[in-house]
This record gives sequence, structure tokens and C-alpha cells, in this order.
Amino acid sequence: MEVQVKEVPIWQKSNLTLEEAAAYSGIGINKLRSMTDSDECKFVLWNGTKRLIKRRKLDEYLDTAFSI
Repeated sequence: MEVQVKEVPIWQKSNLTLEEAAAYSGIGINKLRSMTDSDECKFVLWNGTKRLIKRRKLDEYLDTAFSI
């Protein structure tokens, strides 16, 4: 019996990996990594050593940003 695994589209996920966030936002992985290294970054979520990007907070940040 095969188990079907459904992929959740990126725009429906609440947290994204760096790779997913880069594809979603058009911002490079290295730039996202440097942005989320800051203690003041509001859209990063640390799960141990794994870095996740809070998609809605990233959207809010990008809506108000003039440049990155």
C-alpha cells in the first residue's frame, strides 16, 4: 500500500527553508542568510540550528523595505 504525500505549496506554508524563501522572494540564499544572522531580524525562527523564515513576517518586511 502506497502512502501519498501531498506537497504544500510555498505560498501556503507558514515557515520556509532558506531555499524556499529564496525561490518565493527572489532574494538570494546568501543575502537571506546574512539578513537572518542579525539578532534584530523579525522574520527568522530558529529550530535548534535550523533556520526557518516566517513567510508572513518576511512579506511584511518586504512591503515596507526600500532596499535590502
